[in-house]
Amino acid sequence: MPFYCATENMAALLRSARLLKHLPSGLRQIPGTKRTGPPLSRLYSGALGGSRTDVCYRQISPAAENTSSRVWPYAVGCVHNYSVATGRKDKTSVALRSKQAQEFDWALTKLDSSVRRTGRITKTLLLRIFHDICRTGYPSENQALLLLRSCGSLLPEVPLEERTELAHRVWEKLQSLGAQYDVSHYNALLKVYLQNDFKFSPTDFLAKMEAANVQPNRVTYQRLIAAYCQYGDIEGASTILGYMKSKDLPITEAVFNSLVTGHARAGDIESAKNILTVMKGAGIEPGPDTYLSLLNAYAEKGDLDSLKKTLEAAESADCSLMDRDFMQVVFTMAKAGHKQHIPEMVERFRHERGYIPDAMNLCLSLITQGLEDMAFLILKNFPAVPSDHSSAQSVTLGNFFLRHCVSMNTPVESIGLFCKELQELNLHSEALTFTLSCALESKKTAMSFDLMKMMKEQNYPIRPHYFWPLLTHHLKDGNSAGVVEVLKGMQDLGVSPDVDTLAIYSLPVFPSIAAARQALKDSGVSLKSEGYLASEIRVVASNNLAECYTMLSDPSFPSMDLSIFRSSLVQGFIKSDDVESMVKITELLYKDKRFFPGGSSPAERTSFFLYALIDNMSQNQLQKQESKLQNYFNQLQTQNITISRNMYRGIRNLLEPAHVPELIRDVVALLDNKGQESDGSQSDITRIFGTEKKVLVLEEKLAKLKEEKQPLGSVLKLLIQALCAEENLLRALDLKQQHEDEITVGSCVTLMNLCCRHDNVEEALNLKRDINRKDSSLTLDTNKYITLVKTLSKNGRVEEAVDILKEMKEKEVVLDDSHVTTLFHMLSGLAANGNIPSIQQLQDTIFTLGLAKPTSNLCAPLITAYLDRNDLSGALEASVECQKRYKQLPRIHDIIVGLVEKGDTELLQKALDFVSQSQGEMTMLYDLFFAFLQTGRYREARKIIETPGLRARPGRLHWYAERCIFTKQMESLEQMVDMTSKLFECDRDEMYSYILRLCKQTNDWQKAETVWTKMQEENIIPRERTLRLLADILKNNNQEVPFVMPETWYERAATKQQVKDAANPVTPEAAPDIHVQLITLCKKGKVQEAYKILKDTTARGVKVGLASYDQVIRALLGMGYLEDAMAVKDMAVSQAPSFQLSDIANCLLIITHSKKGNSGAALEALMSMLAEDQVPSQLAITRLVQAMGKCGDLAGIQVVESLVKDLGMNTNLSSMVFVNNTILAHIKNGNLESAVEMMEALFITPNSKKPSVSFVFRKILEEDNEEALDKISAMVERLANHFACYRPASELFLQLVDTDRIEEAKFMLARCNALAEQKQLLMSFVSQKAQIPGQLNKIKNLISLVPDFVEKDVLCGYLMKCHSVDKDFSAAKALYEQMQREGIDVNDLSLKRLAVLYRNEGETVPFAEPPESFRFYAEKLKMKTEKAKMMLEE
Repeated sequence: MPFYCATENMAALLRSARLLKHLPSGLRQIPGTKRTGPPLSRLYSGALGGSRTDVCYRQISPAAENTSSRVWPYAVGCVHNYSVATGRKDKTSVALRSKQAQEFDWALTKLDSSVRRTGRITKTLLLRIFHDICRTGYPSENQALLLLRSCGSLLPEVPLEERTELAHRVWEKLQSLGAQYDVSHYNALLKVYLQNDFKFSPTDFLAKMEAANVQPNRVTYQRLIAAYCQYGDIEGASTILGYMKSKDLPITEAVFNSLVTGHARAGDIESAKNILTVMKGAGIEPGPDTYLSLLNAYAEKGDLDSLKKTLEAAESADCSLMDRDFMQVVFTMAKAGHKQHIPEMVERFRHERGYIPDAMNLCLSLITQGLEDMAFLILKNFPAVPSDHSSAQSVTLGNFFLRHCVSMNTPVESIGLFCKELQELNLHSEALTFTLSCALESKKTAMSFDLMKMMKEQNYPIRPHYFWPLLTHHLKDGNSAGVVEVLKGMQDLGVSPDVDTLAIYSLPVFPSIAAARQALKDSGVSLKSEGYLASEIRVVASNNLAECYTMLSDPSFPSMDLSIFRSSLVQGFIKSDDVESMVKITELLYKDKRFFPGGSSPAERTSFFLYALIDNMSQNQLQKQESKLQNYFNQLQTQNITISRNMYRGIRNLLEPAHVPELIRDVVALLDNKGQESDGSQSDITRIFGTEKKVLVLEEKLAKLKEEKQPLGSVLKLLIQALCAEENLLRALDLKQQHEDEITVGSCVTLMNLCCRHDNVEEALNLKRDINRKDSSLTLDTNKYITLVKTLSKNGRVEEAVDILKEMKEKEVVLDDSHVTTLFHMLSGLAANGNIPSIQQLQDTIFTLGLAKPTSNLCAPLITAYLDRNDLSGALEASVECQKRYKQLPRIHDIIVGLVEKGDTELLQKALDFVSQSQGEMTMLYDLFFAFLQTGRYREARKIIETPGLRARPGRLHWYAERCIFTKQMESLEQMVDMTSKLFECDRDEMYSYILRLCKQTNDWQKAETVWTKMQEENIIPRERTLRLLADILKNNNQEVPFVMPETWYERAATKQQVKDAANPVTPEAAPDIHVQLITLCKKGKVQEAYKILKDTTARGVKVGLASYDQVIRALLGMGYLEDAMAVKDMAVSQAPSFQLSDIANCLLIITHSKKGNSGAALEALMSMLAEDQVPSQLAITRLVQAMGKCGDLAGIQVVESLVKDLGMNTNLSSMVFVNNTILAHIKNGNLESAVEMMEALFITPNSKKPSVSFVFRKILEEDNEEALDKISAMVERLANHFACYRPASELFLQLVDTDRIEEAKFMLARCNALAEQKQLLMSFVSQKAQIPGQLNKIKNLISLVPDFVEKDVLCGYLMKCHSVDKDFSAAKALYEQMQREGIDVNDLSLKRLAVLYRNEGETVPFAEPPESFRFYAEKLKMKTEKAKMMLEE
């Protein structure tokens, strides 16, 4: 289409946009902003590499073939079946629906954390959340929206087609489960289509929405225009523009940006360029997104000269472009094949904050598109790793790059070149090894072998366990040919398969041993090696006991430790009925020393084997195979085989839960002696009760005493108190004059306080002198001192007020927060009168004497006094002085606002320079930003907030938003929300919720509706809190809510509670004050007193509310009074038979039972809780499982694990809770072999995540179980030395250090030197211990064992933290002096800690104390570490 035609058509369609001043304001611009349409959002909303959706989201625009068709044949009707669900499952568990809301928050947090940290999400995480939501069977609309919006550019590692398929799958599945779709869901689907470059029919999409009775909104039309323009269909875009005009919808900047792309894709680059002129004619100034659209257009054409001119134009128009914008241009060039221009664009990268995740996502997108050479160019441009975080042994830059190359099947030759160059450039120390691990994890056999060949050529060692992931894949599929192929590959690489490789991953795939032998022989594997023989005996033992006995009894069979094949032998017997062969094997093991090289006694050998046999059988198996086991034990007895006494106890403990007494008697027959144990317990209860009364005496008694000439002191005091309570000052003073000699000090104090309240300063001073005369040592109540000071200062008696303050210091009067607040109001009152000298004098006195710490609030009244006089210079000087003297900068915002309004640039610059110097540049920028917003200088404010490197400070943004809400400044608040759309790490939902809160205050539903549209344009996932707020606004104004409103927990439970209330009515006899009294006592920890009151009240027949019973039960359980809690429950049930414990009380009951070692009762409580439709807490489940592990209840642990899995929700409970306690249960039962095997399997199993078992080690050491410790030590050292798996050994080593077993730790380190290289775990130990008082020696012990695992400056930082936590000033001072002598850099956080110690000791700080807060410097260190980790790629 020629440009002049396009311009004429545009003129017809966009007349409203050009003639803005003649349109209603509602259509002319978005209320509260100075821009037409929605705010431009350059906030990163996804990973790079997806197709652009709207111009207001700066996504990379992939090149595409130009097309003018408005209906793309590839996806006509692609929105099939995407209609609104008509029904919804209503019979839902209240607890489950309540938990569902929590799970959405968890899912949102998980995805949000991933996006904030890396700018992307993984397909694995998304699918996990999807399956969790589907498993509940009741997906909410918010969950559907969350999943749909995650199927686009946030998945840069997933091909475009696969993303769209995933979106369709989510849509259809959630719809089938009853999710209701509104316009936001359709808009999200549109966004995904555009990001994924999916060809679809916009007209057909609209038809589907109409069929589903869903009305399109402005966002829908904008995205449909973007869809047409994405393929150069200007005619189709014009049609949608016509729709928008007919509906009086504003034509926004986003529409123009799409048209720039549309004209360029249609081949009319001049028309694209002239869109900027059309925009200016329509009154819309082209923004950064518009220039970015034009830059992408030139990038697609490869027109570098025009691109440079556009960049210059953008700069001259004051439109700053960020690194991520240049990355989009780079991606566009790469897609279009103009690779020669990319290096020049890469040079424009400024490495701003957030550069690393953005650049990583650009690399991933390029690799996904098959442009890995361009991705590698970007990777090499990554900033250098800081020297203190890198070494030749640990640099791993590019892990993400290599992993994704493997995932996308990049040719091995290319990967090899990448690895070689990474190592040559010292960017990655083990690139090839890491790539191989990725290929093995992905089960890519051919690629893995090619990489191993490459490694062998470079003299890298190839180990047998490298092949396990490949063998596991074929083993699961039953592919014997694939196993043989892998074994052949091992032979070709010169690697001999070891025992585990053959026994676990190879031989089981063959139908028989003979077949295995033949196949292995044909593949060239030696059948005479010890490894093959051991693997063969394992397989034979698990399948054929007779053949196993034949092999073992052969005299030529070599010596072999039973531990190699014991587990297989046990499993073989469980599966087989061949008792005779098993007896023969047992007898052979009993007599033949070949199978026990250690030389243990026959009884020990046999008993340990029998224990392993019983321990590997479930209770059900024991009952079913009881007769077989009886036969087995009887035959063992005839062979004179005996077992040891200790092992008999273990076997008996295993058999007793299965209720097989006959079998236990048969085991006894193998034993000579047996024993039993017993134990007991006792508890005491104490109760405290007391009351007190007061009696007042009136004037008649005073008169009577005067007549009788009796002492009047006590009665006079009471009378004065009564008069003061009635505010009768004149009568009280008259009494004081009449009885001057008999008046007490206490009465004088009361009178003085009354005088202060009545502002009678002279009498108050006289009374204070009387008090000093009567008792100079008396210390008044703090409130009375503050009241007197306030009265004196208010009446100009500042010197007297200062004297009172000095007296307070002398008598060590302590002020709390309420007193400090009173001082603030006192000073503010003086500020209102403009009494600056008095404020200054009082403020200095208060701070100098140390009566109150300097705060911004206490310093503010002085500045307020200057501001009220419009003395900005004086206010600034006073604020600067406060900062210098007290580290406070009061009312600096108001000062800067005043200077901006006044236009005093010189003084403003002085103020900003000081703020920047004292509190940091970022604080200064925020102060200036808020000042510009406050004064309506929005253009200048936008420049400030778009400063490169500026990141969100939620606390500062919240402060200004609350200020706007309080003062009802809607325009200023809207501008702040609009401008912060580009701000790094800005919580957009939180920002929009501020506007909605103000909308609710002002009842402005139109504004709220506009906010909802903007949120959709920004693709924001709203929290339920925000949705409820918006729904309340619309409902209160009788407007339709455009989404399904999520229920609150109390709404979901309302019906259930009504039923309970009907069953348990509250009787009129119930006393509400009893309930309040009980709750108060429980909160104060006076549980026994509450229990006695409740018991007495119930005994008198007074009905007490059921909530009171539950409250007392919870308090009693929290203190461990189980018997009393159950007694209270019985009282409640006697009053209301349908009484049930609340979920909190039930959880506390489970925890209490568990702590007392009664895991059976705890399990019953859990079952009862689930039957009542309650959800147990994570802590309750954890304590129950730990109790079961402590008492060796394996079956109980399995039952709890099964119950948790059957809950139908994600409890966020780590599976290691069950694993660790199962291991401990085995140890408790004496079954060390099973414990070791289970623990070992955690680490040698393919794809193992190497979990932590530190909990197990700690419990073993706490119980001083030397036998278990020996076995575990041998296992972890074997893992370290044979499998290069160092985590368990490192954790055991650190536990030894933690329990002060230094000699044992030293010996372990000598046996396993590689522990010294596990720097991450060692540093984690140091970091944890540095946070706990009294742990310094443990850190020093670790340093003495492993002296060089951490840099000295880092170590000294942790040591300084230890001294700070321990409040050990002398040690901290000595450390600082040592660091200075040795030239070690002291970081700001350590200096801050040391400065606090100096001040606490009353000494002068000998260095410049860092001015910022502890949090600031901690965040600074954290950011430095995270940046280094990001550059090293996780």
